[in-house]
This record gives sequence, structure tokens and C-alpha cells, in this order.
Amino acid sequence: MTSDEEKQTDQKALLEKLEEYLPGRFVRKDLTARIKEGANVPTYVLEFLLGQYANGSDPVTIERGVENVKKTLANNYVRQDEAEKVKSKIRENGSYTVIDTVTVKLNEKLDRYEASFSNLNLEGVPVDEQYPKQYERLLIGGIWSIVRLSYDHESEDHFVIDSLTPVQVPSIDMQEIKDARQHFTTDEWLDLLLRTIGMEPDQFDKRVKLLLIARLIPFVENNYNLVELGPRGTGKSHVYKELSPNTILVSGGQTTVANLFYNMARHEVGLVGMWDVVAFDEVAGINFKDQDGIQIMKDYMASGSFVRGRTEVQASAGMVFVGNINQSVDVLLRTSNLFEPFPPEMGTDTAFLDRIHAYLPGWEIPKYKPAFFTKGYGLITDYMAEVMRELRKTGYGDVIEEYFTLGAQLNQRDTIAVRKTVSGMIKLLFPDGKFTKDELEEVLQFALEMRRRVKEQLKKIGGMEFYDVNFSYIDRESGEEKFVTVPEQGSATLIPSGTEKPGYVYTIQYDDSGRLSLFKLESQQMPGKGKLEKAGVGYNRGTREGMDTAMRRLESHYADIDQRIMPKKHNYVVQISNLNGNGISEHMALATYISLISISVGRSTLDSMVVLGDMTVGGSIDKITNLADTLQVAKDSGAKSVLLPSSAMSQMSEVPADLFGAFTWVTYQTVEEAAFKAFGLG
Repeated sequence: MTSDEEKQTDQKALLEKLEEYLPGRFVRKDLTARIKEGANVPTYVLEFLLGQYANGSDPVTIERGVENVKKTLANNYVRQDEAEKVKSKIRENGSYTVIDTVTVKLNEKLDRYEASFSNLNLEGVPVDEQYPKQYERLLIGGIWSIVRLSYDHESEDHFVIDSLTPVQVPSIDMQEIKDARQHFTTDEWLDLLLRTIGMEPDQFDKRVKLLLIARLIPFVENNYNLVELGPRGTGKSHVYKELSPNTILVSGGQTTVANLFYNMARHEVGLVGMWDVVAFDEVAGINFKDQDGIQIMKDYMASGSFVRGRTEVQASAGMVFVGNINQSVDVLLRTSNLFEPFPPEMGTDTAFLDRIHAYLPGWEIPKYKPAFFTKGYGLITDYMAEVMRELRKTGYGDVIEEYFTLGAQLNQRDTIAVRKTVSGMIKLLFPDGKFTKDELEEVLQFALEMRRRVKEQLKKIGGMEFYDVNFSYIDRESGEEKFVTVPEQGSATLIPSGTEKPGYVYTIQYDDSGRLSLFKLESQQMPGKGKLEKAGVGYNRGTREGMDTAMRRLESHYADIDQRIMPKKHNYVVQISNLNGNGISEHMALATYISLISISVGRSTLDSMVVLGDMTVGGSIDKITNLADTLQVAKDSGAKSVLLPSSAMSQMSEVPADLFGAFTWVTYQTVEEAAFKAFGLG
């Protein structure tokens, strides 16, 4: 049997299971694409209609149902360019049914609720108070609805709402899902979930499948905070816009505390109180009009509550942040961090970033192409949305305890994050709560990786406070401890392995923005009269003076190093580059001195070495501040050996043991000793 025949056999077997255990709850997913053209409505709206007219697998029933859905959309879906035509129909016919996004507001002056229709371009339509009471989301953001409108010639308002039915499943029986799940293998259920969100599982490996499903965790887990950054065209925002009427995608970036959290003037809870998931599209553009917006967001992300005035508000909406990374992950890891696309007030706020439970590596998900979209059968999207909403009422965060304990380097926030990710994945993959130890271990490893990715970037941004990133778990039965890494940490480092060219020197110093950065110095030598040209330093006076100090030291002490150097018979060019950003440092005298000697004698420094410390005009050695953080930058940059002043050894008690063991240590007491030892001499 060929691979194509095997796939057809597997899909036929899955269809038979769907027909037996979930009858009427599934549709053929390519039908959505067939009827979506010309109707710019979310997938869950189309599949709500397909669920009424075209569920099942009988070809005749499907085709008849598709025609009914097309007819319904053609007759009732309101296109913006046909709004006046539809209004005319309502007036001339007396009544008419429309499908549109409806938002309800309270008109305090008239003491009544009024509806606005998005595509129909109709506002101020009186609506019975039963609807906003029964469907609160009409008040925040609006919801797709099927509405019967009539026309009253004698009333000032004219348009009247006879009936309003939001597009959502009225109720579900969770036992149906639990019973059905037992008849599917884990791989079959995973494939069913992927087809439910429109993806063809045969196009992806297991890793990508899990990443795609992880996008759904905020749908099933209360107060779950997720970040996904990656290339364009990978469907990052798709599920938050198309998959469920219980989520809202905030586009455009700018928002207010009143809109998102609480309107004090109206005493109304904002988006977080009305939706299960609030997703922000294009994180780079997020902007709060209110100064306290980010602080309130931090409070909410940590506890699920916030205080406005005298009111404390509890809510369960998850916060999702999606956006684009415009360069390769390797480059981003070498020059910045994986939160770099966030606006500065968020991307450098470690307290905010520490509240993120998982960072989904969007760069691992391939860009969408036609073959990725399934033609197979999946659950009706709206039905799945309500199943996920019901799953929010249960929790599986404690299931780890039966088989595993978490390692010592996970703090309280790490533990909460891992438990929430485990709980969410268990709900999605095992809604009946039945799974094996091996299946739980796979989910646990995934959860640890997603949180460690957050912690690794916090370490880059916040230093030693977030040093504990070696996440692990312990098997209770065997006592074996297993460590979980993140794949991208194996990326190429800034300091290459092996021997560099003469004149190349690396040093770590604070730049003029106050950030610890890795600097690379490159020197050239040519015949001349002792002139030093400084490149890459701009007009920074302190840096230039430090480099001049190095040149004068070379002129006065070269004979102590090698009499053949003769600096007055050569000209030099020294270029300095900040490999972590754009800033420059004033503490470049010692590194420049070693770089000049290196190019003069044709010797390279020790393999993968960083030079720490600086010298004064008089040749004294400056004290190193914040040694532990400096060494962490050295390790992250790929350094294998460190040249540092002997006085710094008194600070070694501050350096964690595994960081201490990461380097070969070379110490010096004088400027000339530093030069000799940098080349492995003396």
C-alpha cells in the first residue's frame, strides 16, 4: 500500500469514528474555504451555518447544505457596499433578516439600549434590554449575530429589532466529548484538533503540531499569558480572530485602561471581563494612552485582578501577544533578545515579561501555503469553541505531582507557568483526563521549554536576578533528574570558537546607555609616524581619550613587551564595534592597548577570550563592578577564557558555581602582565 493510500485509509477510519461517536458535530473543512469568498465573516460564523445545514459526511446532504449556506449568506450577509440596498429591503418588505456584527451601548439620555450594525452602517437602533443582559459581549466589542429587523414608518427610530440570535452554540454536553475521546488514539485526536482549526496534519511533524495546538491554551486555561513572535505568514493571529466567538483580537495597537480593564465613568468592566482571550496583534504597536496602563496590565497578568478607584475587579481572560520578528533568531539572540519587537516600555520591563507563562517559538512554524489547509473532517469550529470554554472550568495543574517533581531552579512564577501550560495541553489533548505517564512527561517537557524561553530572555535583560534557567524535573519513581533546554540556545555565538586574527580583541563593558555589552576591537598596522585612527567611536570624548591613553602607553612601554614594535614608525587603525547594540563605552584603554600589541607582534589572543578591566592614564588597573553579570554576558557570548585583574578574584563568592566553572581564568596585576597573558605568555 502506498503512503497516499495509507493516508486515505487513516482518514476514512477517523471519519467512521466521528460518525459513530460525534455525529452532527463535524464538517468537511474545505467547505468553509469554498463559501468564504465574498463573505468576510469569521470561520466560526460560516461553520455555525454549516453545522445547521451541512454536517455529516453524506455527499448529497453536504452539497445541498452548502447551497443553503451560500443562499443564506447571499441573501442575509450584509456587505458594506450594499448597506443602503439592504436598508431599502427592510423598508420595502417590512422586515428582513441580516447577518452582521452587532454592538450594543446604553443611551443614558433616553434610558435605553441601542444597537449598532457594523456593515449595515446603522446606529441607534433600540434593542430590548433582555439581549445585553443575556449576551454581555454585545456591550464590549460586539458579536456576530443573526438579526430580524423590521421597519416602523410611524416611529422616529424606524428600524426595530424583532429578534437577535448571537452566532454561538447554545449548550453542549461535555460528557459527549469525554466519551468520544476514549475511542481516538492520542495521535488521532491531535490530528482531529489540527483539522478543526483548518490545518492538514500530514504536512507537519509532531513538534510543529504541538506548537500549533499550544496556540489554543489561552482558550482552555483561565488567565493564561502567551507570547508568539515569528516571521510573517505563519498564522499567528488567525485562531484568535477566526476560531471562537469568545475571543477578541485587538488590532492597531493603541488602547486605554477604560477599554481594556475598567471604565470608571460608566462603572463597566472592559474587554478582560467580557472575553475569554484578549489578543494583541502586532506587539510593536501596543500603546497605552494612560500612564498607568502597563502597571495595571502587570497586576492583572499576575493575579487575574486589578483595582480601579475603590473597585477590585476579577476576570479570567488570557492575554496573548503576537507579532513579527524581522530578522533571524540567531542574529536577534546575538545582538539583542527575543522580546526586542515589544515597545521599549514593555520589552525592557522584567516585571511585565516575568508574568508571561509561555513563549511560543513562531520561527519554527513554516509559512503557510495552500497544502497546509485541510480538506478533511474536523469538529465544527463553534462547537469546539464552546467545548474549550467549558474546559476552562476544570484544572490539571496538579497532575504533575503523581509522577514528577520540578527542579530546584524553578521559582514560584516558573512553577505556576509550567503548571498552567501542562493543564492547558492536557485539556486539549486529553479532555477526558486520561493519559499515560509518558504522555504527561512529553507535555511537561514542552511546558518547561516554553517557560524557560521566557526566563532565558529575562536573564539577558535583567541579569543575575533571573540567572536560574537550568529547568529540570525529577522522576519520583527512579529519582532521575532530566534537564530541559530551548533549541535556539544552540545558535552560533558572538565570539567564535578557535583562534582569532591578530589585532582582534573582545571586551565586556558598560556602554553609554548603561547596558553591559560585548565589544569587538579590530586593529590594522601600516608604515607611518605613530598616528592612531579611531573608527566606530563617533565623537565620544571619553572613548577617544582612553584610546589615546593606550597609544601613549605603547609608545612609552613597548620595549617592555618587544623592542621590535617601534610605534613611531607605524600608523594604526582601531575599530570598535558593539556586538549587542549601538552604544559605545569609555572604558576601552586596556582592550585597545592589547589590540595594538597584538597587531604589532602578529600574535592572537587566547582562543575565545574576553578581556575584562581597564587602565588609567597612570597605568593603574580599574576595579570591575558587577562581575557576576559581566561573566554571564561573557558566557552567553561564547567566551571560553577570561582575562581579569587579580583584585576581581575577591568577588568570586558572588559568582554561581556553574558560571565559575564555565571559563579558564587568567589573572593579571599590571598592564604589561595583562598583555603577556592575553597571548598565553608569562
